[in-house]
Order: sequence, then structure tokens, then C-alpha cells
Amino acid sequence: MAVLHNRISRRALKEKIGNDPTPRTTISFYQYFHIEHPDSFRDQFYQALHVIGVLGRIYVASEGVNAQISVPTHQLVALRNSLDTYPPLQGVRLNVAVHDEGKSFFVLDIKVRDKIVADGIDDPTFNMQRKGKYATPEQFNQLAQNPNTIIVDMRNYYEYEVGHFKNAIEIPSNTFREQLPMAAALLKDKKEATILMYCTGGIRCEKASAYLVHQGFSNVFHLEGGVINYARQVKENKMSSLFIGKNFVFDERLGERITKDVIAHCHQCGSVADTHTNCKNEDCHLLFIQCASCAALMEGCCSTTCRDMLQLSEEERKKMRKGKDKGQQIFNKSKDRLKAVRSARGSEHY
Repeated sequence: MAVLHNRISRRALKEKIGNDPTPRTTISFYQYFHIEHPDSFRDQFYQALHVIGVLGRIYVASEGVNAQISVPTHQLVALRNSLDTYPPLQGVRLNVAVHDEGKSFFVLDIKVRDKIVADGIDDPTFNMQRKGKYATPEQFNQLAQNPNTIIVDMRNYYEYEVGHFKNAIEIPSNTFREQLPMAAALLKDKKEATILMYCTGGIRCEKASAYLVHQGFSNVFHLEGGVINYARQVKENKMSSLFIGKNFVFDERLGERITKDVIAHCHQCGSVADTHTNCKNEDCHLLFIQCASCAALMEGCCSTTCRDMLQLSEEERKKMRKGKDKGQQIFNKSKDRLKAVRSARGSEHY
């Protein structure tokens, strides 16, 4: 029988990968292309990648594929060969992580979604084929030097907070679907200006560039391969980096160091720090920045309330969360919730 889903507990898999000495490489890739039957494609794709030991998180939709994976390093050629069997994925850019120990994922999850990037666009005339122009890292640097160029960060607030391009505009929002109309409104009087967009791996800024073109903007560029490719090119070609700080990534690492600059602060004590973590209280799991001192003092928790919860037995915690909806709290990245937690915690001293 073909393997189409993981059948081992996640805890066991995480322990297995942690103890496995096999070198692994973390890679991300995406491609916008039409998939007639996403469910069938998903099952076929799972079998092909499972065979070569791929782990990671992949979204499949009628508009294409979005993948963040790790693969045994000795299977990199096999991965490329497997992807090349799908004509739209032949030669697709593989963004290789800059700082990586290969322990970024421990299970293979491939899910069918309505879109590979949730965008909130319901206009049937929107066309991803009409998008902005690619800017290579070299071209990005050249365009960014022009004082009239507008650099737009199409990532979320928690990504921008720890690292971004110099002079980049933040679009303050919790989700990409909120950002698109906000960006168009913010730039509405700049439709003839040179607009330079970027994101983590390229998938969001590519769609954002198409959205602005759809809204009548005429000179839109998006960074090819995103910050991940930019950082690799800077390192390999000894280029000057206009990106400062850390690049947030959506796997177990939660970040790649691009430059030595630490531009963020601990959300608990305010000291210079840029290490993201999730609250160790699994009934909270808030994403926040915590320095080493606060991590030790608070036992990895976002508040004394959560720290106290950890001291309770599992039976007591079950009683406390009975009937509560925690669906919106798991890996919660909402700026509003972070503010609420910090506000409620205002009188706490560490």
C-alpha cells in the first residue's frame, strides 16, 4: 500500500531526527502554476518525496505549490530529479538555508489549501501571470541606492522586528491578506514610482507585485528568491548586505542570522535581543522575543501566569482548559494578542 500520510507520532519523529546523524539540508521553494486536481497531485507528490526522506511543510492548491522542507544532503540530486518530472517545477529555484543544521523539520506534512498564500483576493480578473519584474540581489542593491526607490517589506510585524532592509517600509498587519490592500492604499499616490518589494523566500512579494500591477502600478519589482536567496548571494559573492539583523524563518529554527546587528528587544525586560520563542505553556504557545536571562527566570514562559501553569499536573491543566477554545492560540503570532498579554503582565517584575 502506498504511503500517503505520516503514521508515527510527532514526538517520536522529533526524537528520531534529533538523534539521527545523517546530514540534512533545509530548502524552500514555490511555483505558481495551475493544478487541475490538487488532491491527486498532493498524494503523488507525497509518495515521490517520502521515498527520498523529505520532511517539511508543503501546501498544494490549484494555483501551485509552496514548500519548506529538509532533505538528506546525499539526496539533493534525487530531489531535483524528482521535481523535474513535473514540467512546471523543472529548474524551480531551491532556496538553501544560510545557517542550518538540518533539524528544521521532523515530519512530512502536505496539505491541500484553497491558495498557497492566503491573500483574500476574490477578483476573478486578478492574474498571477501579470506580475512585477524580478530583481536579482545585485539589481536589488542597485535599485535600493536610488533615494526615489520605495522599498516595501511584505512580511509580518514579527519578521520585520528582528531584521529588514535599510529604509524599508513596514506594512503593519497580522496577516498577508491584510497587507495587500494596505500596501496599495499607502502607495496610492506613487503609481509611477519604482517600488521594490521583498519577503522571506519570494512567494509573498511575487503575489504582492502582481496585486500592485493589477491596481495600476507601473514600475514594480520583487526580490528574486527573497531574503533567503539574497543572504546566500551576499555570502557567496561577498556583496554588501543592505539587510540588517535576522531573517525570521517558519521552521524549528525561527531565524537565520544575516548580519551581526541585533535590532530588536526582549518583550519582557526590554534588553537588546532577537531570539524568538514560543511560550512553553502549550495552552498559550505565544510567539515572542525573549532574552537568555528572562528565559531562565521565566522558564521559557511569556508570563508568571503561564509559568505557574507549568507547575500544575497534567490533570489540573486539563481541568483548567476544559471548554476553552485554544485554536487561535497555538503558535499565535498576532500583534494584538502579544500586546494584550504584555499589557496584562504590566505590573510583573523580572
